[in-house]
Amino acid sequence: MATVSIHPAVDHGVKPGKDHFGGGTLSCKCRDKPVKVKVGAQTAHNHVCGCSKCWKPAGATFSQVAVVARDKVSVLENGDKLAVVDPKAAIQRHACTVCGTHMIGRIEDTNHPFHGLDFVHTELSSEEGWSAPVFAAFVSSIIEAGYDPQRMDAVRARLNELGLPPYDCLSPPLMDAIATHVAKAKGTLHA
Repeated sequence: MATVSIHPAVDHGVKPGKDHFGGGTLSCKCRDKPVKVKVGAQTAHNHVCGCSKCWKPAGATFSQVAVVARDKVSVLENGDKLAVVDPKAAIQRHACTVCGTHMIGRIEDTNHPFHGLDFVHTELSSEEGWSAPVFAAFVSSIIEAGYDPQRMDAVRARLNELGLPPYDCLSPPLMDAIATHVAKAKGTLHA
């Protein structure tokens, strides 16, 4: 059986992150006047994602996405080319209107458990040292994008081989964070 392609950044093995990495610059795929975004810190919860909303480079089955504190993200150049893909989505994905690359995913809802975090695609940076992907989220969702359901066992096997445990939700620590946020908001859990 041929090797299952996940994403170009992990297909040949997951690169480890670097301790004390301070961030870098992300660039969209435009050759002329690319959108440039500064990320001034190391990312967290880096993962490959199968959801149908996340941006994937050409030929990738999954996206690769991580989070970073919102105050560590700023648009450096050509921000006038950015527009929100789906204004009704919880994550406001700001994409380049020319090449379609998603540059920043921002949550504006202050009641959302991930408010204050921005989603970024670290493969858009030439700097090395970003946090390594550590899991795969929403794996079954690749079927919604047309992936053959008969090949899902091979996909999960490849993810496990890469050290990216597959989930059909987020990782357990992120699911715990969501549940904790909801419980505190309901008053069933006190700080």
